[in-house]
Amino acid sequence: MEDVVKMVNLKINGKDISVPEGTTILEAARQAGIRIPTLCFLKDINRIGACRVCVAEVKGARSLVASCVFPVSEGMEVTTNSKKVLESRKTTVELLLSDHHQDCLSCVRNRNCELQTLADELGCDSHKYEGDKNQHDLDFSTPYLVRDNNKCVLCRRCVAACKQYQSIAVIGPNARGFNTHIGSAFSKSLINVPCVGCGQCINVCPTGALHEREEIDSVIAALNDPSKFVIVATAPSVRIGLGEEFGMPIGTNVEGKMVAALKAIGFDRVFDVNVTADLTILEEGTELLSRINGEGVLPLFTSCSPAWIKYVEHYYPEFIPNLSSCKSPQQMFGAVCKTYYAEKMGIDPKNMVTVSIMPCTAKKFEKSRPDQSAAGNGIPDIDYSLTTRELAKMIKKYGIMFENLEDDQFDCPLGIASGAGLIFGATGGVMEAALRTVYEILEQKELKNLDFMDVRGTKGIKEATVPLHVNGQLVDVKVAVASGLANAKIIMDMMKAGTANYHFVEIMSCPGGCVNGGGQPIKTAEIRNNYDVKAIRAGSIYKMDKNMSLRKSHANPVVQELYKEYFGEPNSHKAHHILHTKYAKRNKY
Repeated sequence: MEDVVKMVNLKINGKDISVPEGTTILEAARQAGIRIPTLCFLKDINRIGACRVCVAEVKGARSLVASCVFPVSEGMEVTTNSKKVLESRKTTVELLLSDHHQDCLSCVRNRNCELQTLADELGCDSHKYEGDKNQHDLDFSTPYLVRDNNKCVLCRRCVAACKQYQSIAVIGPNARGFNTHIGSAFSKSLINVPCVGCGQCINVCPTGALHEREEIDSVIAALNDPSKFVIVATAPSVRIGLGEEFGMPIGTNVEGKMVAALKAIGFDRVFDVNVTADLTILEEGTELLSRINGEGVLPLFTSCSPAWIKYVEHYYPEFIPNLSSCKSPQQMFGAVCKTYYAEKMGIDPKNMVTVSIMPCTAKKFEKSRPDQSAAGNGIPDIDYSLTTRELAKMIKKYGIMFENLEDDQFDCPLGIASGAGLIFGATGGVMEAALRTVYEILEQKELKNLDFMDVRGTKGIKEATVPLHVNGQLVDVKVAVASGLANAKIIMDMMKAGTANYHFVEIMSCPGGCVNGGGQPIKTAEIRNNYDVKAIRAGSIYKMDKNMSLRKSHANPVVQELYKEYFGEPNSHKAHHILHTKYAKRNKY
């Protein structure tokens, strides 16, 4: 017999509503079509009632209550817009502004700042409360992130993301009272703690207190240098995130307009990282098969997510041998450009500049890792890595009317990619792409249904068993997929304890995968609390894959030509030299 849900009857702003027992005032108001503004609240990870922006008036209560944590009760009468409530919210925001560096016009979050929006909605006087302001030094210590506590409102959403999404918790509130600020233990800079660079803290920050280290000016300088041949390439998720920066619905596919914009900016070639995602599958799939045959340890872990790689190096170094030695698609792309393509075009690699457009902040760290110079002589595989947000800023800076652009196509040869490479953007996509290829290699027959539904979806951990013939024996190949490092930790601890046994494991550091990466368009808490952004974006990627005629990495004619002309075969000596890398243990504290 199913449990009967007890309903609670109440009034909000004179409107009779009925909601399940345990519902908060904030949730009940939303169901009644009434919006209560919030600042610290973030669904599922940060219900602390600290900012007091969401206060409401409850009949009979001695004071205003925080609606995000206050449960409804039978017969309750709530007012969300009384004079007392509105004045309280206004005062709260004005007090926040009194200790906030208000350089809004030059702030990275101008016009996309939740504090700015609240101040405007509530009619705040930004200088009503003058007095002492905290003065904090900016933390520029990492290559991927800038922390500016002068703009922090102590909402603790970044703290919650680091702890709840990622189980890392390298940041938290330091000091007390007026001196409280967000930082790392013992006031260490981020470069000196085991931060993995995922950027989830940036995505949940309501202000400009956290943002990526921008490289736009460096890219523009390269474009303006006539001695440089500048190549740009985009990751799978960028094409379904970029449109949001121009007011388009979440998950809109803007691939054609994106390519047109990059050509209008003036890049010498516009390529697709999906091509080297396909290349990754050939290299990683071959590596998996060799390990199943006893040449190396199992399970094999995917190596596409740089924050995940850094996480293993910091927190689970005993599993470093399990990591695929394959470079990520970004790094493979740079390596292929500065070896194969440079030779093909007769360009000296030192005069070639490679720019990646990524949904990820950790890619800015990854490009500077050791052993990322296939061309040698210290020439990096990737010179600059821009986030989706940075690309949008660049398009606007160049005065390009994005919405009015006619669709264009990637340049050849590194612009022809498969749907398998495309779905790398969603959690489970690397696994599915690999299975499409590994199945056909082992079974020596065409795979009729290319959709591996067991590894799809935004669930944190997914498992599947795929029967495959290995050396004449039918083997149940056990696979697992996790996104968000909190879920990765569960899998890693299970394996350490010997309670889980897999052949192949895909980990993406960001919840939902790259579609929800730390460099994607920032959505307000109101949108994040009421829409599954990562699922919408992933759905767009799978729809694109479904409509493509080329859906298997090993069938990609560009990849086939690369092996025929240059690498010989997957995992060859030359392929290992150019497309593979090494990892090393890092300090945990």
